[in-house]
Amino acid sequence: MQPNAEYEIRNLKTDDLDQYNSLLRYAFQITEQELSTCGWRNDEIKQSKFPILERADVLGCFDHETLVSQVAVYPLKMNVYGAVYPIGFVTSVCTYPEYSGQGIMKKLMRQSLGHMRQRQQALALLFPYSIPLYRKMGWEIISNKITYSVKDRQIPTRASAPGYVRRVSWENEDFRNLHTQFAAATHGCLFRNALAWEEYWRWDEDDTVVAMYRDANGKPSGYMVYLIKDDIMHIKEMISLTQEAHEGLWEYIRAHDSMIDEVRGSSYSSEPIAFELEDGDIRETIRPYIMGRIVDVEHFFSKYHCDPTEEDTTIAFEVEDGFLPWNNKTFTVHFHEGKCRLTDRQTHHRVRLSIATLTTLLLGYKTAAKLASLQRITASRESITMLDNILLHEIPYISDYI
Repeated sequence: MQPNAEYEIRNLKTDDLDQYNSLLRYAFQITEQELSTCGWRNDEIKQSKFPILERADVLGCFDHETLVSQVAVYPLKMNVYGAVYPIGFVTSVCTYPEYSGQGIMKKLMRQSLGHMRQRQQALALLFPYSIPLYRKMGWEIISNKITYSVKDRQIPTRASAPGYVRRVSWENEDFRNLHTQFAAATHGCLFRNALAWEEYWRWDEDDTVVAMYRDANGKPSGYMVYLIKDDIMHIKEMISLTQEAHEGLWEYIRAHDSMIDEVRGSSYSSEPIAFELEDGDIRETIRPYIMGRIVDVEHFFSKYHCDPTEEDTTIAFEVEDGFLPWNNKTFTVHFHEGKCRLTDRQTHHRVRLSIATLTTLLLGYKTAAKLASLQRITASRESITMLDNILLHEIPYISDYI
């Protein structure tokens, strides 16, 4: 179909909720049967989406009065090596098939990223339905998801942890505060606001349980969210602030051995759990999870932390960004005592790379040496070594799917 000169791009209003919901259900093929399985009715889904249109930035493309394509951006905060960044999480990306191939989504994405820049959101995240598609727009993989399956006989048996586990409600304040503490201590983790918590629980069954570990003094230090179904314990999330809490939660899992045959879960730390188990002959699979994109390079560097133990370094980044013109230039950065600032200093250390490569490098998913070996970075060997020395290296922990 040929592009229509009367297409209009604008923010969605609550009056557009029916069309927003219909496009989502059509694009992602959410059936009445699937809604029923999760305990949802269509009117409940509609009602649950009101906060999104009120609190998120939702752009849509209209053919006259008909919504044909849309993008939503959730406002969140993310821990990047100890600095708290306002970010935008892109979701609900969909277009009716008869309107595909006209560049509508590119226009929506470019405008959404521009809005993020205006809101001082220097970084954007999304869960990709097509990695090659988003790479063309400057996005890159920045995190992993590891799924594991542990048989009942392989569940760890350790000495009793000194604390105890109790089941708590979904709304328990200590439970939510624990996640905030974990996010503050974990590179890449998102701080969950009210909108994120709503999304966290949106599709969970009523039998989903929260179990919290408290140390001997009663202080909360870990939790797990799980569902037991068909003799399998499905762990949605398990986090701990201490090794004691980690072991205490596994001890709690072991207490279910008469009820379950298997434990299935996911880890987002990019560290396989097999090494932790006495019988580590388990099945684990790893796949790329979240993609990221620096929205505003200058603003991103202004908050960025580097290795404070390294000597002062100045490096010029020749960034190629064909999608957002304000990033398509050279940024000379002075790294000093763990902080960064843009400078006019002259330097012979120059690095040429795309915005996608810069994103995965600065977030710690890949080292400069690895990216250079893949011909994703052009620089001298000395500059590559200097860059890896001054940058911190830790793969982001991102567990949320918005």
